[in-house]
Amino acid sequence: MQKQDLINSKLVIGMIHLDALPGTPKYSGNVQNIIDLAISEAKIYKSAGLKGIMIENMHDVPYLNNSSGPEITAIMSIIAYEIKRQTNLFVGIQVLASANKEAIAIAHSANLDFIRAEGFVFAHVADEGITQSNAGNILRYRKQIGAENVLVFTDIKKKHSSHSITLDVSIVETAKAAEFFLSDGIIITGSSTGAETDVDELSSVKQCTKLPVIIGSGITAENIEKYYNLADVFIVGSYFKNDGSWLNGVDKTRVKRFMNNHAKCRLK
Repeated sequence: MQKQDLINSKLVIGMIHLDALPGTPKYSGNVQNIIDLAISEAKIYKSAGLKGIMIENMHDVPYLNNSSGPEITAIMSIIAYEIKRQTNLFVGIQVLASANKEAIAIAHSANLDFIRAEGFVFAHVADEGITQSNAGNILRYRKQIGAENVLVFTDIKKKHSSHSITLDVSIVETAKAAEFFLSDGIIITGSSTGAETDVDELSSVKQCTKLPVIIGSGITAENIEKYYNLADVFIVGSYFKNDGSWLNGVDKTRVKRFMNNHAKCRLK
């Protein structure tokens, strides 16, 4: 799928938050269980009619800043490869925190379709430290390893971060900068995981860019109608989990409820 195919596609991307990976403080000591759970959640999403999946190491707290160890890259590559092979969906990956070159390498080796990149344009301060803009490094690396088929979706004014350094740069100007720096899609979020995206910000960005606009947080079965015509793609994480918490496993009932409401929006 090319980025232009995503415009007005209304694609739903379900999140797989991998259990804590080897070497991280919360790792349980069983690699096979991590792999099996991730694959089972991917199959739940596919059976419910989703066409997209994104894999993320969100349980690996506290995150390293702008890097990940080889043990993380290795296991995420294995999981990503198996999920892509067994589902053949539109699959992407994010490696926290801002380990974007590692994500490109994983996507290339596992035949994935996209990555989600933090810090693409303008610096910000997150809980793991300062993230410098990295568009040049990411896209040069993508070119060097022949991974140009991997789309790079880029957060702007991202959640869980302070943007006081760039307070005089609007979200519209940030989106324009990301497009100028060859982003493949713009991700807009709320202030934190599960928080709703600001409607006015979303509308403003949608009007200023020719890129796919992606909502990256806060989408639920109850508010999808409100957002349906404001974005091209919806990344859904917290709502799809038991009790609506990203910490929990995927709830098949919640996924089906969401997809039913999503289908109703398409018919209106």
